[in-house]
Amino acid sequence: MAISLATLLGVHSLHLSNAGLAETTWHEDINWVAVTELEDPQRFLSGGELVLTTGMRLRSAPEQRRFVRQVQRAGAVGIGFGTGLTHDAVPPALIAEANRWGLPIVQVPYETPFIAIGKLVAEAQAADHVAKLERLIAGHQILARALLTGGGLTQLLKHLGGMLRTEIALTQFTAHLYNSGAELPSADTWASYPIPTGRRDACTLWVRQPFEDSGIIGYAQNLISVELNNMVKQRQAQRALCGQVLEDVIHGALETSEAQRRLAGVGLNSTRKNVVLLAVSAAHHKALVSTSVPQPLEKAVAAVVGKDLVVVINDDGGAAPALARRLSDHLAEAGIHATIGIGGAYTKPNGLRWSYFEARDAASHGLPVNEPERLSLTSLLLASEDVPLADMAHESLNPLRAFDAAHGAELVTTLESYLNNNGSVAAVAEALTLHRNTVRYRLAQITELTGYDPSVTADRVQLWLALAVSRLGARQAR
Repeated sequence: MAISLATLLGVHSLHLSNAGLAETTWHEDINWVAVTELEDPQRFLSGGELVLTTGMRLRSAPEQRRFVRQVQRAGAVGIGFGTGLTHDAVPPALIAEANRWGLPIVQVPYETPFIAIGKLVAEAQAADHVAKLERLIAGHQILARALLTGGGLTQLLKHLGGMLRTEIALTQFTAHLYNSGAELPSADTWASYPIPTGRRDACTLWVRQPFEDSGIIGYAQNLISVELNNMVKQRQAQRALCGQVLEDVIHGALETSEAQRRLAGVGLNSTRKNVVLLAVSAAHHKALVSTSVPQPLEKAVAAVVGKDLVVVINDDGGAAPALARRLSDHLAEAGIHATIGIGGAYTKPNGLRWSYFEARDAASHGLPVNEPERLSLTSLLLASEDVPLADMAHESLNPLRAFDAAHGAELVTTLESYLNNNGSVAAVAEALTLHRNTVRYRLAQITELTGYDPSVTADRVQLWLALAVSRLGARQAR
């Protein structure tokens, strides 16, 4: 280990002696040995040195005092004064000035070469460096073993905290992945270290001050980064597997018993009330399906359905809205702008399916977090990929839209008013400020262009459904 002035004096072969009274830096480590005969060596010192000199140019008391002040200002731990050449003894003025500033003076006899002192200090420095490297390598092995033996981030961080003898925390956006103490990390009392992953799942490693870093933190950062990337790959694979099961349930492709069995295989108990949280992001859907979720949702089942992230939670106590807000905040911290739809709480596979459709319908409202409303048959049909309802609606209404565009007419507006007013010509005329005959004429045009008569119940349902689907589709596209 590094050597101090006190230890150096104890080496009998050097024959050193204490020439002064000051002992303020007596037990500080000597960083290096600097040999100089300059009158002012301050600019060549960086602090922590033992300055060796024979005082060749320090003939007068003012020169000796000035030399001491320059060495003290440079932060040296002491002066080793060689006697037997220029001076037979350490000059009294130099000793007095050194005592005044609290700087130790060591007398080096003629028979002790300065190089012997420098060699001893260098060997101590080298031994200390080797010992630190050995400890660092041992630390590397301990941290790597924590991951390789399945301990994961928790075990790695626990070992890291033991090595640094302080508290450790790991955060990811709004989530605390690990915290060895009760206090939440802050920039005032904790040092922060970014963990780059090349993805949006970047984390921050927090170390509570004070602590001494031997270089182990940098190695820990690399290991954590590797583990986070592994976690992302595992997360993607697991979500893809869960997504296949959920898609089969949502499309009604499984018998109830088979659906229950497959849901149980991915960790979903369909005998309990389940709620679907659906996260939709057109701009960031690739990042959305692989990113992490806040800590309260880590044990929930997450899946990729289409381009959306589905999180299924057991909710018997109405916690879904709060968890949805946590998810929304977490994604926002990750730079992912998503809308969250909340489904209802139902049991059985069909209940899970219904909750998904409710969540999808709620997400179309466009708010950051959207609670479920009564699900309409229209939105349920539109949500089904097996029914080309949007295409059918477009086919029914396109002739009216084309006629309106070509002639500046308002057939679509008239049709909407007629259906909203329960087929009352008088109400439509009043609402649109038209003559009743004009309304009847427009209705006749609608029948001719579409082939559907708004006065006939079956045709009225067809046209109303087409308008409803068109509105819902436009809202979802926003």
